[in-house]
Amino acid sequence: MRKNKNAKKRQKDPKKSIYNVVYIFLGLFVLAMGYFAYFIVFRSNDVINSTYNKRQSVLAERVTRGRIQSADGETLARTIVDKDGAETREYPYGEIFAPVVGRFARGRSGLEDSENIRLLTSNINPIEKMYNDLIGEKSPGDNVITTLDTRLQQVAYNALKGYRGAVVVMEPKTGKILAMVSLPSYDPNKIEEQWETLVEDKDNKSPLLNRATQGLYPPGSTFKLLTTLAYMRQNPSYDSYVYNCNGAIEEDGMVIHDHSSRGHGEVDLTRSLAKSCNTSYSNIGRSLDPDQFYALAEEFLFNKNLPITMASSKSSFTLRKANSSAKEAMQTAIGQGKTLITPLHNAMIVSTIANGGAMMKPYVVDYVENAYGGVVKTYSPQLYSNPMTPQEAEYIGGMMRKVVTEGTATKLMNMKAEAAGKTGSADHGKEKAHSWFVGYAPYDNPEIAVSIIVESVGTGSEYAVPIAREIFEAYFNSENK
Repeated sequence: MRKNKNAKKRQKDPKKSIYNVVYIFLGLFVLAMGYFAYFIVFRSNDVINSTYNKRQSVLAERVTRGRIQSADGETLARTIVDKDGAETREYPYGEIFAPVVGRFARGRSGLEDSENIRLLTSNINPIEKMYNDLIGEKSPGDNVITTLDTRLQQVAYNALKGYRGAVVVMEPKTGKILAMVSLPSYDPNKIEEQWETLVEDKDNKSPLLNRATQGLYPPGSTFKLLTTLAYMRQNPSYDSYVYNCNGAIEEDGMVIHDHSSRGHGEVDLTRSLAKSCNTSYSNIGRSLDPDQFYALAEEFLFNKNLPITMASSKSSFTLRKANSSAKEAMQTAIGQGKTLITPLHNAMIVSTIANGGAMMKPYVVDYVENAYGGVVKTYSPQLYSNPMTPQEAEYIGGMMRKVVTEGTATKLMNMKAEAAGKTGSADHGKEKAHSWFVGYAPYDNPEIAVSIIVESVGTGSEYAVPIAREIFEAYFNSENK
């Protein structure tokens, strides 16, 4: 009897086995569907746009590449077809838009790369498309309409012309990029004949590099905006900060000087930023907890990929308690040391302040339309994160306004729209400093933000600020303002 009972216990319940198999297959199905959804949402465009995807060559045989246009209706790239059917990609604005629009020949770049599949897709009437296939004619590809403003782009290009550097103009409330300039540039219409010279780059000008998204620079004093925020968060009584600046500060044999050898005297936090006082911010830097500072920097996307489809470089911030010293902390606080940033990233940071602490995803494509003007896909503003509170943004914005009214950016006074900003002079080796300016206008209701760097020329107030003024005036003095 006992043996029979044990035998029954050892017998497997057939229903239970079936349920286990069903659960396993159900789990695998859920995982497969989850990955499929992830692929469609996050990875499909990367795979479709890959140069190794043979689908692109098939589409190119059936579709004439569409146009890239500015927000104000100007053609930035188009395909010209001659009487023999030969196609030539043409760029009416030449080198002015080359870094952001990119090129099709000799390796795609810019929007020609990120929007490749859109330009090679035709969304005309299916019957018309079928008829074109039957008679061996290509269908017209879709057109990509950007957020770029040709007038602002031209103004920024002319203001920067003759220098090396970059300009980014954004709408803080939406993330729309209105202008993106990088110099030196190149003429994409002549890419084939000039390719060897461009690649050889004897003068080390890097014209094929989009400095706005890929150029990495020490941020100089523009980084004091984040140093200020770090100090505010680690010191609740930040409003009572006072420091006596005599023009220099020393730490373990290292001396950091102010631009003014006489010093700034007694300064509070606001005056420290307005006058861009290096000694005061160095003093702040050595008092900060490095790990908390590092966490704040990562909140603002240092060491991370920027949320944009175009090719871009990661900004870097390395200060940590385990591997840093007081000297490095002092240098980091004034935007020197090992910290590096792209102009686009700096535009995002200043736009976050202008937008009450809300960081928007930057974007360059407004919508996609078919050859007859029918809208195929639209892009809307997207919030990325809230790395600072509205109160923090308001306080730092007020400090930035003082930079314009009584500090290092007084050349922005007496404009139609009141501006706020921060200058920077970033040392790098034995050359002259990079000239920085980040800012926005109007101060009380920001509509545009700018990030400007002029390489190896001197102070931000002398070179970058006048460029910002030209952009602000062009924007606010236009007929529709």
